[in-house]
Amino acid sequence: MLGKIKEAVDFIESKIRSTPLVGIILGSGLGDLGEHIKAETIIPYKDIPQFPVSTVNGHKGRLLFGKLNGVNVVAMQGRFHYYEGYSMKEVTFPVRVLKLLGIEYLFVFNASGGVNPNFEVGDLMFITDHINLLPNPLVGKNFDELGPRFVDMSKAYDETLLIKAKRIARHHGIHYQTGVYAGGSGPTYETPSEYKYMRILGADAVGMSTVPEVIVARQMKLRIFAVSVISDLGVEGKIIEVSHQEVIAAVEQVAPKLIKIIKDMVTDL
Repeated sequence: MLGKIKEAVDFIESKIRSTPLVGIILGSGLGDLGEHIKAETIIPYKDIPQFPVSTVNGHKGRLLFGKLNGVNVVAMQGRFHYYEGYSMKEVTFPVRVLKLLGIEYLFVFNASGGVNPNFEVGDLMFITDHINLLPNPLVGKNFDELGPRFVDMSKAYDETLLIKAKRIARHHGIHYQTGVYAGGSGPTYETPSEYKYMRILGADAVGMSTVPEVIVARQMKLRIFAVSVISDLGVEGKIIEVSHQEVIAAVEQVAPKLIKIIKDMVTDL
């Protein structure tokens, strides 16, 4: 695996002009953040050796290098999921590449179903913790060059970044929630009983991504900020049929608020 990571890193380094400080993983419907990045280099995933290729509608499938409010960033416009048939190592491969390119912070975003009865569609939930219902991406041979065998997850989501996000949201008058994200395999949306199960476990929202990326990022000592956009509700009495297109539409409605928070956060690092 080390050789594959190095091959991807070497290729990307030959194309870019500056070292990114922040890596940003954009979920469904959040690709428009790229319009706010002063692009220097755009690299399609299909051009990068060993890199997976996104197969999900709404994911552009490219790395965007440039400046966001004057800060060097790299944005993944499209991520990879277990349900696409990728292994956990393939799903998290880009995080390892971004770390070796020089990032110190990882911002992760997703669309999720809210199981907290106090949530509404369109809420932003700053993630404070997670529940992993997927295979752990660290299972298998460990490479000490990439991080320790056993990873402490007691503070997976950076408390300082969370405080900054809350302060910025309040400054702009943006309503937010905080809570626990449960990561499942998908690609089916949850049944009413599964939503109830997630709530009993302690989740506030449930989705199909983020957790594997965060686990690998913590192994590599990255500081993490993550947000779920509540795109539908898994609350008894509020559950309705939902499609992927409707999820994207719900996220796009609130994307400008989230983009405002991200822009201020990178400036404040």
